[in-house]
Amino acid sequence: MLENRISKQSGLLTEVESKELLKRWGIPVIETKLAGNKKEAVSISKKMGFPVVLKISSSDIVHKSDAGGVKLALSNAAQVDRAYTEITSSARKKYPQAQVQGVSVQKMAPEGIEVIVGMSKDSQFGPVLMFGLGGILVEVLKDVSFRVVPVTESDAAEMIKEIKGYPVLQGYRGKKLVSIPALEKIIVEISQFVEQNSRIKELDLNPVFAYEDGAVVVDARIVVEG
Repeated sequence: MLENRISKQSGLLTEVESKELLKRWGIPVIETKLAGNKKEAVSISKKMGFPVVLKISSSDIVHKSDAGGVKLALSNAAQVDRAYTEITSSARKKYPQAQVQGVSVQKMAPEGIEVIVGMSKDSQFGPVLMFGLGGILVEVLKDVSFRVVPVTESDAAEMIKEIKGYPVLQGYRGKKLVSIPALEKIIVEISQFVEQNSRIKELDLNPVFAYEDGAVVVDARIVVEG
């Protein structure tokens, strides 16, 4: 249970902490490790295999990209070494009061269709799940659907079909279709995860990469109530 894992913790969890919780619940996440210094970042990257992605790790920084805290497609140790310095320096410059744990290191995921699965608490209805196209498209298009928790398999199927971008998931204009059952499974699992862990205030999985044979959470943000 979340209460047992972080009974004394509240506020924004780091990406590594968020993914660890999701992984323990059986939700597919891309492997992500915390590196507290450049040497660790290089070592982890070598073990994972290049290319890798580095992101700033701080509970005080919500939008990592805005802080210059993300470096993609790093293909060797020298690039990782340099990226670590650039990321931490940029983040500390923009957010001087932030406590920085280091950087998260993750394998660069194969390109997929980006979707978002989110949750927020409504004052009247309680936890409400959201699904839509992910990445920057979620803010531009606002093409999302909602359901109150708990969400059933049939609810999840309806949520996916309701968005205007549904044809994209079905292989629009030569694009590969994605596994709708895999997305339905993640939505239901997140619903169960939220229902069983009442201290979760917000949850944002963006993007989730959807493929022909499955889906994986690439970035995750969880906010816990005090």
